[in-house]
Amino acid sequence: MAQRPQARTDVNRSAILAHLGAHGTASRADLARALNVSPALMTQLTKDLITEGLLVELEHSPSQGGRPARMLGLVSTAGRAVGVKVVADHVAFVEVGIDGTMVRSASEPFDASSTMFLSDLTVLLRRFIEGGGSAPLLGVGVGVPGSVDSQGNGIVDSTQLGWQQVPLGSTLRRELNLPILVENNVNALAVAERLYGIGRQHENFLVVTIGTGVGAGIVVDGVVLRGAGGGAGEIGHIPVLENGPLCSCGNHGCLESFIGEAALVRRARELGVIGQQGGMPALRAAADAENPEAARIFSEAGHLLGRALAGTIHTLDPEIVIVLGEGTVAWTHWSYGFEPALRSALIPSRRGVGIAVETWADESWAQGAAALVLATPFATDDVAGDQGRLVRERLVEQAFPQQGVEK
Repeated sequence: MAQRPQARTDVNRSAILAHLGAHGTASRADLARALNVSPALMTQLTKDLITEGLLVELEHSPSQGGRPARMLGLVSTAGRAVGVKVVADHVAFVEVGIDGTMVRSASEPFDASSTMFLSDLTVLLRRFIEGGGSAPLLGVGVGVPGSVDSQGNGIVDSTQLGWQQVPLGSTLRRELNLPILVENNVNALAVAERLYGIGRQHENFLVVTIGTGVGAGIVVDGVVLRGAGGGAGEIGHIPVLENGPLCSCGNHGCLESFIGEAALVRRARELGVIGQQGGMPALRAAADAENPEAARIFSEAGHLLGRALAGTIHTLDPEIVIVLGEGTVAWTHWSYGFEPALRSALIPSRRGVGIAVETWADESWAQGAAALVLATPFATDDVAGDQGRLVRERLVEQAFPQQGVEK
């Protein structure tokens, strides 16, 4: 418990970088007000960031009659990170600056079931890295749909990808000679939300994703909960119906088998809402055109999601639930079933919990993975292990390139 205030302080350090990247130069007083921390703490945090070579003092701001304030700005060469999203049929890449702002992105076809998938992924990642900027590359974050033993080891089990005990982290480290952090993709999004998003304002929240699968990232007292084997938050596999449809995990009747993208498309084809070759874009278009069967498919999915989340909210007591993922593009249609089902299933003391639905782009998964790297220099726990230490060493090296800093 003694580490919780430290975790908050470290989040503030990342938030300073993000704020300056998004809004430009600012004084310490401006930052303290914007990030809701005390002036004394802001003075200490910015002093540390200047020492570490991440911030620089600039000119004074115009005087308003009092003592002029020194402005602070980012050191543009402080570092960058690469984030990777891996799914069954493609890989998305992003390069981000030290403040988390996306610099460039790319998407490439990928076959996760190929016998050469590890070498294929290595080639694609190396190609993307070689096209990057000149700032020091602190490391690579990789987000996958599945369980990861630890960010530092990066051994992956994923039913969506058909992977069992795949040594993704060690393979990429050996081939690329870079720090590699691997994490469940929804946990990575929770890290990004904690650093840069709505989650900065909350110590306890859920990130829930809908789309190809259904998952949750759980943040309690400012820390992402991973569970014993790195698989916490698999709400898509909450049992809904004992003899229900076959799920990708091998069980029957999981939540995901009813409301995952494949299930919604299958239902739409059965009802003749879309053709046998039609997919989610066609189903969404039908709902947008006020097709009643298409609207009912989304509304029923929202109903099931709402009831499942009610149970999760009762268990974890979050301040807010943040909904993300490809499925949110059609949230207008989900919401008709979701809101009534959620609120009616919650006990009175929980009915006021906030629900925030964020806009989505495919790169968001990869940006979440990049946040794993950017969070590491300020981490209080050791979830990233030796790979986190290597990221910190790279940050120190760029801050003090001539001084041979003791690592």
